[in-house]
Amino acid sequence: MTQLIDGKAVSSKLLEALKHDIATLKSAPGLAVILVGDNPASKSYIGMKKKACANLGVQSFEFLLPEASTESELIDVIDTLNARKEVHGILLQMPLPKHFDEQAMLHRIAPEKDVDGFHPVNVGNLLIGRDTFKSCTPFGVMALLQHYNIQTEGKHVVIVGRSNIVGKPMAAMLMQNEVGANATVTVCHSRTKDLASITRQADILIAAIGKPLFITKDMVGDGAVVIDVGINRVDDSSDARGYKLVGDVDYTAVAQTASAITPVPGGVGPLTIAMLMTNTVTAYKRQTEAG
Repeated sequence: MTQLIDGKAVSSKLLEALKHDIATLKSAPGLAVILVGDNPASKSYIGMKKKACANLGVQSFEFLLPEASTESELIDVIDTLNARKEVHGILLQMPLPKHFDEQAMLHRIAPEKDVDGFHPVNVGNLLIGRDTFKSCTPFGVMALLQHYNIQTEGKHVVIVGRSNIVGKPMAAMLMQNEVGANATVTVCHSRTKDLASITRQADILIAAIGKPLFITKDMVGDGAVVIDVGINRVDDSSDARGYKLVGDVDYTAVAQTASAITPVPGGVGPLTIAMLMTNTVTAYKRQTEAG
């Protein structure tokens, strides 16, 4: 019988433990979130982050800039937050409007406050195996694998997607010489030839390509563990919203083949916010100890 990997349940346990940890601190950790423009999905995500902060006892600072803002205006906000002692983590919500250089803006965030794990210093530390802030979504995948005791050592993990947010850091985490990693990793992408022949070899298949229902049953080997990172809106006239959320995996069909699988929604998604909160508390502790 296929095992359901319940991200909501795992996230709840992690957040509850984190809440007790925060209660023992001398002051509240502070997380600042910056949103440029009014992207509905970004607004929704920020709302969930704000709620998580309130539930845990984390200070939440919100900075909303108009879409027509300049890079100079955004840099001023980031520099101010870098200097504020009560702000321990800074999150710049992606995507930015097209006239922004996203990488330059992310690089402006102080590495010690980069709780999203996107700064080159933290990315580099991750690659060479040093303790650092990890990108929240792949960090959440690692937490799920650990919670369900899904062994990665010596296993062939195939990642479909090579983004800086998921694919690349996911590969770096899984290949480390440490407990919970030690996997043999293959990263596939839009230029990969005969993709299905590679994905069928996976002991663990991680889909992070951003295409609804892209991974079909014939692309998954019998007994594979399937982790669906994707979350896509597709039209659905039967839903009051006019759409439904689906992953990158054809869940109904693939669940017949997989030994374990994450649903969408309710799989990887809840872990992303849990790991953001984890990184924020870690940032607080490091900065408090350092200063």
